[in-house]
Amino acid sequence: MKTKPMKSVGGNACRLLAICQVIISVVATTFLVAPSLVANDVADWVHWRGPELNGISREKNLPADWSPKGENLVWMKPEFATRCTPIAMNGRLYFVTRSHPETNKEGERTVCVDAATGELIWESVHNVFLSDGPAERVGWSAVIGDPATGNVYVLGLGCLFQCLNGETGEIIWERSMSEEYGLLSTYGGRTNFPVVFENLVIVSGVMTQYGANAVPAHRFVAFDKLTGEAIWFTSTRVRPEDTTYSTPIFTTFNGQAAMVVGSSDGALYAFQPRTGKIIWWYDASARGFNTTPLVVDGMVYCGHAEKNRADTNILGAAFALDGRKLGQIQEEELLWKINYKTINRSAPLLVDGRLYMVEDGATILTIDPATGKILHEKKVGRTMFGSLLYADGKIYCAEANGNVWIFRPTDQGLEQLSRVRLPQDEIFSSPIAYRGRIYLTTTEGLYCIGLPDAEVQSDPVPQAPPEAPLTDRTVAHIQIVPVEGLLNPGDKVDYRVLSFNEVGQFLGNVEAKFELQGVGSLSAAGNYVAPNDNAHSVVMVSATFNGISSQARARIVPPLPWKFDFNDGQVPGTWIGAAYRHQPAELDGEKMLVKVSTIPKGTRSQSWMGHANLHDYTIQADFYATEQQGMRADMGLINQRYTLDLMASNQLQIRSWTPRLELRFAKTIPFDWQANVWYTMKFQSENKDGSAILRGKVWKRGEPEPGDWAIEAADATPNVIGSPGLFGNSSRAEYYIDNVQVFANQ
Repeated sequence: MKTKPMKSVGGNACRLLAICQVIISVVATTFLVAPSLVANDVADWVHWRGPELNGISREKNLPADWSPKGENLVWMKPEFATRCTPIAMNGRLYFVTRSHPETNKEGERTVCVDAATGELIWESVHNVFLSDGPAERVGWSAVIGDPATGNVYVLGLGCLFQCLNGETGEIIWERSMSEEYGLLSTYGGRTNFPVVFENLVIVSGVMTQYGANAVPAHRFVAFDKLTGEAIWFTSTRVRPEDTTYSTPIFTTFNGQAAMVVGSSDGALYAFQPRTGKIIWWYDASARGFNTTPLVVDGMVYCGHAEKNRADTNILGAAFALDGRKLGQIQEEELLWKINYKTINRSAPLLVDGRLYMVEDGATILTIDPATGKILHEKKVGRTMFGSLLYADGKIYCAEANGNVWIFRPTDQGLEQLSRVRLPQDEIFSSPIAYRGRIYLTTTEGLYCIGLPDAEVQSDPVPQAPPEAPLTDRTVAHIQIVPVEGLLNPGDKVDYRVLSFNEVGQFLGNVEAKFELQGVGSLSAAGNYVAPNDNAHSVVMVSATFNGISSQARARIVPPLPWKFDFNDGQVPGTWIGAAYRHQPAELDGEKMLVKVSTIPKGTRSQSWMGHANLHDYTIQADFYATEQQGMRADMGLINQRYTLDLMASNQLQIRSWTPRLELRFAKTIPFDWQANVWYTMKFQSENKDGSAILRGKVWKRGEPEPGDWAIEAADATPNVIGSPGLFGNSSRAEYYIDNVQVFANQ
């Protein structure tokens, strides 16, 4: 099939497609047509942990040994090297990898290949922008497949969240999670895994948003999987130490549907997947942890590699708990706990009464799941990122330094069947089984391993633990939808209210009483109309039913031009990622903002002002840097997903993807400037002849604006849209911001 390159599209096209699907979405939102918690096709591997979400395949006739030189190697494709664990659906593999690596066109691509041949079917390519994640960490997150629609979902390194047609790669809808929700893309590159539950696709990460959600926290957003409409939004505790990549796992506890996941605040949580309400939590770690939990028969197995919350002198732990509890699970309620075991990456595996957990240092622990007693230890290398796969009576293990092991579980531990050394490969992914083949990605390529002419056979996938029948029809929770919105003046939103019982089962839409806080008009039926003016506004819409309430928020951002002088003594309420890190201030009797230096994890940050589909505009602002012990801040502007940075090193730089300055795109010039002096910065973007033309200038405030641009660069692999915003690094010293303007190019 012909390769079909795909490029990112603007918000208008996405909204048109969403409108076409809205009737289907309304039906889906009733939650009445609920697929199984796992894929209903035995052959499909739509979640990176498999159809049972536990690393187990029921397939047979899989190899016990192989060789990269040819034995049982069906094919190897070096062009698909990645750290991403693939998924498989409808005879195809899906994964994320680098696009045009080590060139000035480098970006990220979601790839679909024929599972039988490895031939490319389509690829969806987009730029990585405004991210501190290095190129080597593209593909940290895995694609998630939805067998009900055939669509796939992917969260990229630069926080672009996309719904793609699984057949064609066409972008159905997308959300720029950084610009719209303040999702962080850090140097660690720990991009979280989206997951699908019924009509929802749920994504999470550390976000710095606005209003009550301005303080950083690990937050979860559930979107309508067909339209991208935000259904529910929930947070764990604020100011976490880390970002994480623990994948949510769906199960049931006492017949209640649950989503179990590790959070950046160091706790393991169970949420109701339809509402986002917390069922229980266990404070495991003093920092965030990354392990994907395992749930078997109501028991939860997990681990971490940070300081224990209960005793910070102990680093790392493996533990088990009973997931049929409610509220906070105390330390003494654990089934068992093994301290000093650093299990932070590899997900647990339970087979035939034996629990396998892999330490970060690549030692496989065989554990009695009932008691926590370690029965056997097997060293398989130096470090481990991926997880174990159990298939056809064998355990497949891929260690980070290129050791690929195949074991047979025994009562005494593990019997080695084969070991292959791939000396050039690093392995950050997990092997999967699909239609008689084992697939493994490495930094050198995609391997397909299988017995010649093996017949594809599989035992049936066991039924997932069932949800209890709907008998309680008492409304205990309501959710106003959409829960978040970004509007233009005059836009209309028809709010609706979903109702649920105590255990999160959907009961239907209800006629609630609506109340509006803010501008615009709201009818008794929940029909909201934004005002036709040029004010930047935040509105809150509340719904009440039988004494139960729910709130939704919307930002109203008018067309350009904008001006912000901060004379009201406020951080603009519509800005994403600005409040908390910026504070109202006065300097020489003039009101403005200060970028504070007292937030250790927020001194280097980005913020955004509005719609992500803007283009061909100019942003301008005044900056005043203080000096501390001879050190100054970096400060600048964001335009169309590029940064103009006035650097403390006496340089002026235009860039998009910070770790790829040497290749992807950047221009840097010398530029002398002083602390304790006001400067005006101006940054313009222009889409022209297939490129983005970026122009910047800086001059002392009050002096005539220079006629020429100080710095100009053309990006031939352009970002063609993006929200205006601010960039800054105040870790060395604070700086002030005033007189922000954004206007269409003249």
